[in-house]
Amino acid sequence: MINTFTAFDGTALAYRTVGAGDPLVCLPGGPMRDSAYLGEIGRLGAHRTLVILDLRGTGRSAAPADVSTYRCDRMVDDVEALRGHLGLDRLDLLGHSAGANLALRYLTRHPARVGRLALVNPSIRAVGLEMTAAQRQEVVDARTGEPWFPAAAAALELALSGRTGPNTRQAIAPFLYGRWDETARAHQAAEDDQRNDEEASIFSSEGAFDPPATRAALAAHRGRVLLLAGAVDLAAPPGLVAQFAELIPHGELVVQPGAGHYPWLDDAEAFTATVAAFLAGSDGA
Repeated sequence: MINTFTAFDGTALAYRTVGAGDPLVCLPGGPMRDSAYLGEIGRLGAHRTLVILDLRGTGRSAAPADVSTYRCDRMVDDVEALRGHLGLDRLDLLGHSAGANLALRYLTRHPARVGRLALVNPSIRAVGLEMTAAQRQEVVDARTGEPWFPAAAAALELALSGRTGPNTRQAIAPFLYGRWDETARAHQAAEDDQRNDEEASIFSSEGAFDPPATRAALAAHRGRVLLLAGAVDLAAPPGLVAQFAELIPHGELVVQPGAGHYPWLDDAEAFTATVAAFLAGSDGA
């Protein structure tokens, strides 16, 4: 079901709902990618009502008059407007990839409004971490037996040296999926129509993040936090996500075997079981 609400600046924003049960607000990554890429996020709708937000200017949400509001910290107000629209005192949040940055910026500004926090293949910009060459190489080395590896590895080497071309993203794409099969190819092929690079550059522009404040908010947060990493995800290698988990007193790290950046595509059953168990667990677990 598609629903709409009005953001802080009058922009009409859309979200879709899937499933039944207590709400779980889901923030897409990209950054600034149409939430259609999330699909139904595995089978989580069997456990929660998924409230899947189209960020401003993406999907069915309207573009704002002021493009500076695409910046991550500015969109915190959209999440807060959604909370008010839903009539909830607190939000359980799921942030995928760059959507984790928005979830963390929301936690930083509204700590009392956050319950459970699931960060799936999270970007680390909001907490100021940087991927090391060793963390990246561990994932690359794990894929050497794949038939697509030589071409993708050559494209990755060019990209890391700053020599990108129009097809670089497509050439590297197999590193983001646990299985480079027909499902993965179709998912990747839809990306060009789902993202806007101009919006994405504003999302992470100067002032978007405040790592010291976000680290302090995580240290003070008493709710449970799940960090789910794909074992072969080049975008968020498990070693990097493990480093992230060390910042969180009540953090729980799970590495999904054989999964890439979209673990619900690689093994929907395993992904759903992990996230549903986290959401259903007691605070003392």
